[in-house]
Formats: sequence, structure tokens, C-alpha cells
Amino acid sequence: MSTIEENRLALHAILLSLVPNTVHIYFQPPESTKMQYPAIVYSRSDIDDNYANNSTYNRRLMYQITVIDSDPDSPILDKIASLPYCSFDRHFTSSNLNHDIFRIFY
Repeated sequence: MSTIEENRLALHAILLSLVPNTVHIYFQPPESTKMQYPAIVYSRSDIDDNYANNSTYNRRLMYQITVIDSDPDSPILDKIASLPYCSFDRHFTSSNLNHDIFRIFY
């Protein structure tokens, strides 16, 4: 298993620990997936490399986490926002569902 995969699985475990079993968590779901709500959808969005002496000495992966819920004041938001290195990006509504997007380095 690669370090990238290990980090992603660790992030997945953290997300699972934050929310009750009624919240569905998806990693990069294909469009054919019928999602159930409330849900957390996350995907890798960037890789931040730091270089020294012509090589990478530090690599951080950025993930986009989207909380999708019919409740505009979802309790999930505060739990995600409290994660270290996590910041709120934006909010939008689509199909009567609230989408709150966060960015996290993990």
C-alpha cells in the first residue's frame, strides 16, 4: 500500500469517527453511484511539494471535502471545520441540498 493510499484511508477513518452511521461517506464516487444523504464526499484536489537540494523533502495532500445535507445548519459542518489544517471554502445549494465545501491538508 502506498503512502498516499495510507493517508487517504487514515482521513477516511477520521471522517467515519466524526459522524453517526447515518451519514454516508464517499471517496470520489462515480457519477453512476446513487448517493444517500446526508453525505460527505471527498476527493484529492492538490499535492503541495516542498523542495530542497533538488528533491522533495515534504509532501502534503489536499483534499476537498463536501458536506451534502438537506439541513442548512447541519451539525456535521462544525465537526469538519474543527479538523486541523481544514478551512471552509464555499457553500451552494443544488436540488434542495446544501453543499458546504472544505479544504484540508492531510
